[in-house]
Amino acid sequence: MIGGSAIRIGQASCRSCERFHGRAKYYQHRRCYLPTAFKSHIGIVVLLISMYKLFLLRHGEGAWNRENRFCSWVDQKLSEDGVKEARDCGRLLKELGYKFDIAFTSILSRSIQTAWLVLEAMGQEWVPVVKSWRLNERHYGALIGLNRAEMAAQHGEEKVKLWRRSYDVTPPAIDESHPYFSEIYTDRRYSTCDVEKEKLPRAESLKEVLERLLPYWESTVIPEIRQGRTVLIAAHGNSCRALLKHLEGISDDDIASVTLPTGIPVLLELDAQLKPVKARQLLGDQQKIQAAIKKVEDQGKAKAST
Repeated sequence: MIGGSAIRIGQASCRSCERFHGRAKYYQHRRCYLPTAFKSHIGIVVLLISMYKLFLLRHGEGAWNRENRFCSWVDQKLSEDGVKEARDCGRLLKELGYKFDIAFTSILSRSIQTAWLVLEAMGQEWVPVVKSWRLNERHYGALIGLNRAEMAAQHGEEKVKLWRRSYDVTPPAIDESHPYFSEIYTDRRYSTCDVEKEKLPRAESLKEVLERLLPYWESTVIPEIRQGRTVLIAAHGNSCRALLKHLEGISDDDIASVTLPTGIPVLLELDAQLKPVKARQLLGDQQKIQAAIKKVEDQGKAKAST
């Protein structure tokens, strides 16, 4: 009896399974004991039901993505390719029959623009778009504006990978001497945050991104999901990676190998406890997706000298 007192079913209780699979082996699921053969043949012991669909989307390519620079909190519009990526994403989602009830973005233009273009391509412009700084890209501190490949040549690829992809390593903080400090911290959009401007981050690890994202996820996004609404989060590479780590229970080490290309929708099917019932799905042409992943991973490599 699942969820009750333990029961034991021996091989004699499932002779058809034994004939089909051979000698049964016992396994334990919580307090229940059933033969492995019984489980695999009948398939009734562990039933995972998809109750909710959540879509994560890294914004389309921005100008600094193309230039391979750390963009972070500097506000950038989408490049021409980024606009195409967002529209293509919307067309794909429409062809697959998906419909959104609400979309969430950061307060950075490339995230907002992506959501608008996706919804426009789907014919769902009316869907509400809710913005929060808590979905912003990771704050790369003093690295903002620097070229990744040049940094790799100067400091080594492993060091740049540590800065870019690790979970708990924070890059050097930005200060007032940085060329983009004033542009970021005098921007009027940051006066709308739920924290004082002086308390906004000056640099972040992925761990710190997750820490500022989770309160928003729990207070604002989860209630929408639990009402049965299909949610799109059009955000950034690291805010999406942080949320994936939380939802999928990815280890601190393994999150470094999780790569999300621009403009590729990620579908998560969640159970009643908002845990994934199957592996995340990157939707679209899989060959193109793998090429896009490699392109992102190669951004932190030093260019070969010619």
